[in-house]
Amino acid sequence: MTDGTFNVVLVGRPNVGKSSLFNRMAGRRIAIVHDTPGVTRDRRITDVEFGGLSFSLMDTAGFEEADPESLAGRMTGQTQSAIADAHALVFVIDARAGVTAGDEIIADALHKTGKPVILAANKCEGRLDPNALADVYALGFGEPLRISAEHALGMEELVGALEEFAPRAAVPPAADDEDEDGEPREDFEEEDVDYTSKPLRLALIGRPNVGKSSLFNRLLGEERSITGPEAGLTRDSITAPWTLEGREVLLHDTAGLRRKARVAGEVLEEMSVSSTLEAIRFADCVVVIIDATQPFEKQDLTIADLIAREGRSIVFALNKWDLAQDKQGAISELHERLNALLPQLAGATLVAISARTGEGLDRLPAAIIAADAAWNSRVSTSTLNRFLESALSRHAPPAVSGRRVRVRYMTQVKARPPTFALFGNQLDALPQDYIRYLTNGLRENFGIKGTPLRFVMRNTTNPYDPKK
Repeated sequence: MTDGTFNVVLVGRPNVGKSSLFNRMAGRRIAIVHDTPGVTRDRRITDVEFGGLSFSLMDTAGFEEADPESLAGRMTGQTQSAIADAHALVFVIDARAGVTAGDEIIADALHKTGKPVILAANKCEGRLDPNALADVYALGFGEPLRISAEHALGMEELVGALEEFAPRAAVPPAADDEDEDGEPREDFEEEDVDYTSKPLRLALIGRPNVGKSSLFNRLLGEERSITGPEAGLTRDSITAPWTLEGREVLLHDTAGLRRKARVAGEVLEEMSVSSTLEAIRFADCVVVIIDATQPFEKQDLTIADLIAREGRSIVFALNKWDLAQDKQGAISELHERLNALLPQLAGATLVAISARTGEGLDRLPAAIIAADAAWNSRVSTSTLNRFLESALSRHAPPAVSGRRVRVRYMTQVKARPPTFALFGNQLDALPQDYIRYLTNGLRENFGIKGTPLRFVMRNTTNPYDPKK
């Protein structure tokens, strides 16, 4: 890393509690924690303020001696890359298991780095075998900190050990939307904020084994996530900084979303799905990755509909395009199929790419920027009502039970996603076909594509109606 951030990296054997400690130091549940060894497979990074210290904290996969081409070997390679980026290391061992041969291998590797190492014996809650840590001094890091990440024991001692290396947290200045007491200013309005001045939160979502991690690595220009022929390699959502056309981006790699029936009862799978769903809720824009050799399967459509219901902007990336057959005219046909299958996302961009070869990736940034701009778009009330007048003159709303549905005017009430309020009479009876007619008109007239549109019906009351 070259951004000047102080990096603290957690290392240790599988299942010693690194992810539990990561969550404890971060102050929230970020990494998946489970009793199964090897749950963490990729590096996970977050900025933390821990005991008044400010630094970047990194969770890692277990460190094992294995064939570099095997899954365990690739996981160890990720951990070694993290160690190379570290300014200080927290070496976590299992106090209940005592010092093992695996701990000795890791200790030898850490000594060779010449970097400061803090030894933390985790799982020290309750009674311990008095001889469990008898050999701990042989590791060469002195007296270990006795901690319990699960029960928050020994955290003050860990802060004290890190104080020697990590910088103190700066006192943040008052935000523009807060007064001197930290209270929100009443005159602050969301629409006055330039959305491009904030980092774009971008998530890569799709079925297992469609190439999400390969695309993640290709965009970052480094092997940041483990990839391979095995389906379901990514278990937890991984975030990394990226730059898109000069704008800061928080890029999320996620676990593949499988059908509910295949996930039910599988605790780790359920936790992975939960992590992916959280990434969708966190995102501004989502790139839905489709396998070009098996495009638009039922699960692809379910995923896209979920993202639309969450109100996120969307871009479709047709990955593995280098393996697709009959490419001539295929994009146009697939785009028509997309609009027919997902009318709520009609007009969304479909980009053919290959994460393996890099084909088509130059077209992806423009598609993402356009979708995000549509998601943040606002249309003035006067312009909207000129559009509405024209739309009503071309195609008036149908009568319901012999009474006309009157749409009097409309306004945009919010962006992210664009949401419009319709004012009139009997609007609750307005058919979905007519809503779709207005939606398509808004998309065409104002270029609001790649994002779901929402409508709010506000019926006006007649003061002369004796029933009111």
